[in-house]
Amino acid sequence: MSHHHHHDHAQAHAPQLTRRTFLQRSSSVTLASAITVTGAGALLNSAEAWALDVKALKPQTMKTLILLARDIYPHDRIADRFYAIAVKGHDEKAGKDAAHKKLIEGGIAALDKAAGANGYLGLGWEDERVKLLRKIETTPFFQTVRSGLVVSLYNQPDVWPIFGYEGESYSKGGYIERGFNDIDWL
Repeated sequence: MSHHHHHDHAQAHAPQLTRRTFLQRSSSVTLASAITVTGAGALLNSAEAWALDVKALKPQTMKTLILLARDIYPHDRIADRFYAIAVKGHDEKAGKDAAHKKLIEGGIAALDKAAGANGYLGLGWEDERVKLLRKIETTPFFQTVRSGLVVSLYNQPDVWPIFGYEGESYSKGGYIERGFNDIDWL
């Protein structure tokens, strides 16, 4: 017990590391290791127990898109699967539209090249990745991914309770009758 207390004391004098920075740093590390590419070319997240079939894009491209999505709109409480669902449309569109496939694959390839030897996924620090994103934020690739996310991430009803947004509540009797006991994530 005394050892634990000592650890807390040491933490107090550590350089300032906000909760958000810490979570972001640790989540990017876990993302790179939590999502693996299966032999069949699907993405598998063992920590969250989901798999995503990737048909038109390279699985590695899809994995990078998930991290890119999280870097563009970082929310610590939103699980990777919601980001995966949010970017899944790019794979579907790439299967029907060669220009879109080229845009996404080319954008990720350029991002990986700019990131250095281990690519974008290899950059362990969020701020290093954000620096790169600032350089490409005017590109059609970045604009396409970001504008798509606005809709595809925030329009998922499963995500709304995370933000405390109950969605269309009128049909459920409005906020008053629903009570506040269903907000259990606070």
